[in-house]
Amino acid sequence: MKVRIEINKGSGFCFGVQNAVNLAEQELHRSGNLYSLGSIVHNKVELDRLKSMGLNVIDYEQFRKLKNVKVLIRAHGEPPDIYKIAHRNNIELIDATCPIVSQLQARIRTGYQKTKNIGGSVVIYGKQNHPEAKALLAQTEGKAILVNNQSDLDKINFKNHIFLYSQTTMNSKEYETILSVIAEKITASGGHPDQLLHVNRTICKQIINRESVLRKFACNYDMILFVSSKESSNGRMLYQLCKSINRKSYFITNLQDLVKISFNNVSSIGICGATSTPQWFLEKIRIRTEELSGNKRK
Repeated sequence: MKVRIEINKGSGFCFGVQNAVNLAEQELHRSGNLYSLGSIVHNKVELDRLKSMGLNVIDYEQFRKLKNVKVLIRAHGEPPDIYKIAHRNNIELIDATCPIVSQLQARIRTGYQKTKNIGGSVVIYGKQNHPEAKALLAQTEGKAILVNNQSDLDKINFKNHIFLYSQTTMNSKEYETILSVIAEKITASGGHPDQLLHVNRTICKQIINRESVLRKFACNYDMILFVSSKESSNGRMLYQLCKSINRKSYFITNLQDLVKISFNNVSSIGICGATSTPQWFLEKIRIRTEELSGNKRK
């Protein structure tokens, strides 16, 4: 019996990542060389492809030593001091910051100014040491409070104004839980959430839509192959979502991972991926899955 194998149409690069990759490719085709401050995409196979074209990934220490070169700013965005260093060192920036992230940075700066006038805190729901979260914190001179779970909420003063934001790639349901708990704690402290809690729903709509699509997608197949690099926080989050719906979900980072999977008694396989997973690699996974499942001879 032929196994039905399908790629989720909504998987692959989000707009921000695709834009960053496009800008990098344009410069690499033109000059054959480009620096990227940090990994342009959290996907090893795509990063290896870009490196083969001449992309050089550098860290912040290396960036500070560069002069008179071009450097790409990835979709996650960077703190204000990066732009100051670039100006001082005559570095031409190819700024691929996702527009949604840029808008969020501006909103956080506005919220931070309000806390200076009326008191309170800027609270950001995000991941510790994630590049986007670091850039968001920097919009408040490092004074915002970063929370990742309910235990982190103890850092907050619930008797004053709270301007709440989220990193764009976080889980939307978990964010709603966090803000509900904050509202409860404000009430328990004698305050009114309607007056003190200023909620900004800043998770990217592409992320929210992808969560919704994958919930339905994962139900429709005997097996799910979720394709992503382990470095992708978005990938880890979306994989866990698939796993919670379809227990026969596998995290795939390369073609070799497929060899470890038994396709016996499987009549349908769904392939999907993170916002950092390239479409061309999803297609490679499909072709190899066709071979291993018996649809094609090796």
